[in-house]
Amino acid sequence: MIIIDVKECDSLDKALKRYKKKFERIGILKEVRRRSAFVKPSVERREVIKKAIRREKYLKSIQ
Repeated sequence: MIIIDVKECDSLDKALKRYKKKFERIGILKEVRRRSAFVKPSVERREVIKKAIRREKYLKSIQ
């Protein structure tokens, strides 16, 4: 549960904006999407390796 501090002088818009920022920062939606379907550990490792290879190729191309 996300808790935000709302002061008396804050408007509802400001409080909602603060809530949205905190929601994004914590990464709840990202976690929900990740947990929506089971991914086997071997597939997860493979994805990490592919991501590292792509990142390495990209870094070599910009140098």
